[in-house]
Amino acid sequence: MSPSDRDHVHAFRVALGLFFPGILVLLSGHYEMLVYAVFGSFTGMYGRAEPYRLRLRHQTQAGAILVASVSTGVLLSELQAPPWALVAVAVCCATLISLLTDTLDLRPAGPFFGIFALGTTATIPAGHVPYDLAVGICLGTALFCLLVSRIGTARTTPGERSTRDTNRRRPCAFDLLIHAARYALAISVAGTCGLLLGTEHANWAMVSAAVPLAVIDKANLLDPGIHDVVHRGIHRVLGTLTGLVATALLLAPDFGSTVLAVLVIVLLFPTELFMMRHYGIALGFFTPLIMLMTQLADPSDPLTMLTDRGIDTLIGVAAGIAMAVLVRRPKLRSSRNRSHLSTAFRT
Repeated sequence: MSPSDRDHVHAFRVALGLFFPGILVLLSGHYEMLVYAVFGSFTGMYGRAEPYRLRLRHQTQAGAILVASVSTGVLLSELQAPPWALVAVAVCCATLISLLTDTLDLRPAGPFFGIFALGTTATIPAGHVPYDLAVGICLGTALFCLLVSRIGTARTTPGERSTRDTNRRRPCAFDLLIHAARYALAISVAGTCGLLLGTEHANWAMVSAAVPLAVIDKANLLDPGIHDVVHRGIHRVLGTLTGLVATALLLAPDFGSTVLAVLVIVLLFPTELFMMRHYGIALGFFTPLIMLMTQLADPSDPLTMLTDRGIDTLIGVAAGIAMAVLVRRPKLRSSRNRSHLSTAFRT
């Protein structure tokens, strides 16, 4: 369970990418702006073990996706878009981001962070933070993450990169489209169920639906390994429930906004430290982080918020696993039948 030798270096880069922008937010006294800095800092999560130049390119691409997602979310908030509109936009964005991340070979894979940023910022009431300022904070933090990307860069030999892709079938356009459709269906089902059940934060269901699908290997997009999908879903549920308990313990003493904001900044380091080692443990830190930053951005009843998050997680994970099971490679029965007929004829 201990981190590998260089996990702490990557976690330090990610944490540093939020630390200084977060301190500026703390000094301003406007804690509701921290959520936009957090989403910008997710730029640093990409390119964990990649050489510097490749990591910089991938983080630039990921940062553009995150800033665009925040911009879209804040715009929906400003327009006071109805919940069904959020679901529709999230489905479209998830489809596009899935195609982009798979085509660009970004890691972490999938549209999780993009639709997470979109959904969260869209549900923050209009007027809390001006549009230009919100997008500017996210963009500034993303750019700062690019500056710290050089830290801890190890020397690599030519050809050392991309060993993960050696001897693996590269997905074709049809594979990518099917996988994007899998995301779109899962997020549609999860978001719709969340709305029908009346939960306050249906966007959490859509975010959770994307998690199990992200572990599907790119070489097997049409025939995903269900064991890995279910395993990630279990981690999502148990890790989230553990994190919700931790969040309740942190909110119970009424520490005040300053302490909660500091906790948000601090929790990013252990989140990224364990993200690749044990997803469930990482969620034990990540869930309080996102719950606290959401509470700072738009204070609500903690019990309602935590209950909605638990329900939506179950809905989303179930939808994601269901789509992994149902959306698979078409069975070529006609080809097999022709093969049997040909064999019989020769006999």
